[in-house]
Amino acid sequence: MTIQSTIDRSTPSAFLDRISLLLDTFDGSANLTLAQIVRRTGLPRSSAHRMLEHLVQLRWLQRDGHDYTLGLRLMELGSLAVRQDRLHSAIIPHLHELHRATGLAVQLAALDGDELVFHEYVGGRLAGAVPNRVGSRDKADRVALGRILLAYNGASGASYDRLRETGIACERHTPIEGFGSIAAPIGPIGSASTALSLSGPSHQLPLNPPDPRLTEILVSTATAVWRRVNNHVVPTMQRSKTLRSTPHGSTAR
Repeated sequence: MTIQSTIDRSTPSAFLDRISLLLDTFDGSANLTLAQIVRRTGLPRSSAHRMLEHLVQLRWLQRDGHDYTLGLRLMELGSLAVRQDRLHSAIIPHLHELHRATGLAVQLAALDGDELVFHEYVGGRLAGAVPNRVGSRDKADRVALGRILLAYNGASGASYDRLRETGIACERHTPIEGFGSIAAPIGPIGSASTALSLSGPSHQLPLNPPDPRLTEILVSTATAVWRRVNNHVVPTMQRSKTLRSTPHGSTAR
């Protein structure tokens, strides 16, 4: 073993990288065994076990027999992060009002690189039909919420050009047959990092063409949230480069 490798193993950054690697294995999985974690991370079994047990002591993880799950301390910190997020605080009343006005499931998600992170969900009677994906991730280009955000953040191609022109994205069968979704960005082109969507059965949410009443309510809500955030707090994310702006409208994808 070289001197450099010994240093790398003992540096705080290397240790934190391994902890992050361990915690990331739970993305999309409710519980995992030591063997599964070792297989997913590639870490030595003894090192992984030692770190896992330490995380259990810190309440970042919980252990039930041979299974590890995310712990209460992470849940507490996650809840604090949500409450302290200014955009999230500004949008919650609007989410509930949008649900009451439409009867459809409402979702809030944010762009993180090429992935979409689901932050909030209001489902009402549709809660059992439209999956609650809060805390989960998906490839941004797979869902309407992600595609509209990619379009508003410089993605190239004719389909993204159309989304920038119309201001909404539509998705059929999401992810249930007979259900659809429409999404609108919160903020103008170059500044939108978060988006809203309405989801529901096709008889309540026609997409060919989209119901102009629902489209107008969705876009108006997104605009109201953006104005509230910018009127009362400093935005949590600013883009250094503003792309060309286009008007909102309605269309089917």
